[in-house]
Amino acid sequence: MRGATILKASDDKTRELNKHTVMAFSGEAGDTVQFAEYIQANIQLYSMRNDTDLGPPAVASFVRGELARSLRSRHPYTVNLLLGGMDPITKQPHLYWLDYLASMIPVPYAAHGYAQYYCLSILDKHHNPNIDFEQGLKILRMCTDELKRRLPIDFKGMLVKVIDKDGIREVDYDDSKQVYSA
Repeated sequence: MRGATILKASDDKTRELNKHTVMAFSGEAGDTVQFAEYIQANIQLYSMRNDTDLGPPAVASFVRGELARSLRSRHPYTVNLLLGGMDPITKQPHLYWLDYLASMIPVPYAAHGYAQYYCLSILDKHHNPNIDFEQGLKILRMCTDELKRRLPIDFKGMLVKVIDKDGIREVDYDDSKQVYSA
């Protein structure tokens, strides 16, 4: 029988691609790490060669192209991605959902892996385009509470990264509060 397993509770399944773009990945263990490192290295190489960072839409297009290229090879990557960032020129946020078949779509909010089954309905109900940081953390709290209540494995917590005009930063997020069933 196959199911959800936790290999390492402190595993960070994100990569900072440049100062304003983060990629979160899920899928087969070997594929995800190898593909994430490959993309990270190529985005950094582009930045060094051209003395400029790619914006999130350009990074997403590059990643989609690499997924499409690998899909047509003998060894495709089995990787699903969320790619988010703040465009340093337009100051607009971007979030893209990419799957292992090289489908890409811009989305206003997202979740992936097993968490999507529990969190997307909360995000559907509570998201609005003019949300501020505190409201976002409140919605995140609702999502983590739901995961603690309903996820059939031991929920180990989460790492929260915020992307804004100043770059990427980790935010202290205390999810040690016990949640009771509804």
